[in-house]
Amino acid sequence: MLKVLLPTLMLIPTTWLVPGKWLWPTTLLHSLLIALISFTWLINLSEVGWSSLSPYLATDALSTPLLLLTCWLLPLMILASQNHTTTEPLNRQRMYITLLTSLQFFLILAFGATEVIMFYVMFEATLIPTLILITRWGNQAERLNAGTYFLFYTLAGSLPLLIALLLLQNNAGSLSLLTLSYSAPTQLSTYGDKLWWAACLLAFLVKMPLYGVHLWLPKAHVEAPVAGSMILAAVLLKLGGYGMMRMLTVLEPLTKELSYPFIIFALWGVIMTGSICLRQTDLKSLIAYSSVSHMGLVVGGILIQTPWGFSGALILMIAHGLTSSALFCLANTNYERTHSRTMVLARGLQMVLPLMTAWWFIASLANLALPPLPNLMGELMIIVSLFNWSWWTLAFTGAGTLITAGYSLYMFLMTQRGQLPTHIIALEPSHSREHLLMALHLLPLMLLTLKPELIWGWVA
Repeated sequence: MLKVLLPTLMLIPTTWLVPGKWLWPTTLLHSLLIALISFTWLINLSEVGWSSLSPYLATDALSTPLLLLTCWLLPLMILASQNHTTTEPLNRQRMYITLLTSLQFFLILAFGATEVIMFYVMFEATLIPTLILITRWGNQAERLNAGTYFLFYTLAGSLPLLIALLLLQNNAGSLSLLTLSYSAPTQLSTYGDKLWWAACLLAFLVKMPLYGVHLWLPKAHVEAPVAGSMILAAVLLKLGGYGMMRMLTVLEPLTKELSYPFIIFALWGVIMTGSICLRQTDLKSLIAYSSVSHMGLVVGGILIQTPWGFSGALILMIAHGLTSSALFCLANTNYERTHSRTMVLARGLQMVLPLMTAWWFIASLANLALPPLPNLMGELMIIVSLFNWSWWTLAFTGAGTLITAGYSLYMFLMTQRGQLPTHIIALEPSHSREHLLMALHLLPLMLLTLKPELIWGWVA
């Protein structure tokens, strides 16, 4: 783990000491090297159980794909942010990159932690850089409001988790993930135990976010700069799913009965947020709500606790991370040219940016789960395992996939096809930087179809 953690930490002094004109190339190369080094974690994936073990950090089949996604995203965020921060003073650009790096550092510690309290501390620590990114580099004056929503939703959700973890430490005697799964199952029967169960999962359900506690997400996404949106959609939402998968092994046997309302909320959320997407005018808001809808499926897959459900949830988390991050980058390339996120004002862009349309097309198809992409693998596994659990869920998941296809195509047709509006006169052409950025998002997604067992988790 140190072979990735130390270079990530050294990226911060590098950012502050490198001359101004070399700032972006140096940090990009450095972070890309870190991402390439992190691929060595994939070697041990064939062994079930823990590997790269150290006293505090370890990887296993569940955390490795998420760790790789985290490391892969930093160079992409640096690539995406280069254009819109050029007008800022040099120190602010350095600060921006420092925040992104610290975010990656906390995330690696969170996904790699073997101690649940360490995971909790890092889970909370990711809040600070994200909050600064949203409130300092956001677009509109509304960003402070978005930051407040983001902060209070997350804090209100995760304080019960801290108390629940301290109680667990008191009862089990240890909070190490290596030993927790072997500890004797406690007889959970009282009302207090049911409250404890809810406290353990609430923080992760807010982070996912579950429909009903999702209101912070569209606000945060719409106001965040492009790197903020990317890390939020691609990695921070996955912290919730990862935490749930880790905690559910301890929460037996209560989950069997208590998870019903949450599964219903999640599946209802798939339909509701999908329908909200169909009537969005704001491009970033549409992509944000589509994230809530995909995460609803993930929550359902995790809570029914079958190997297929877990595996499908992990596949969908990784696939969604790459897809939604790509969509936010595309939305940002549009925004940098037209300075508007309203889809009616920036439509028909195929006429002026034909190559970008190709990327839009692939990303939209990935979003609606086109075979053979991992998105479809994940969705199918979750849908099948939910159907096996109760055939009533087919109504929700079926309608959900239909609506997803609807709003993905609506988004593509609205932004790309049709007449170019008359007020768009001079748009700058697409840059090779943007094409590289899109390729680095969508190529891994396509290559995963050739070797999907990398992201299958424990099932492989």
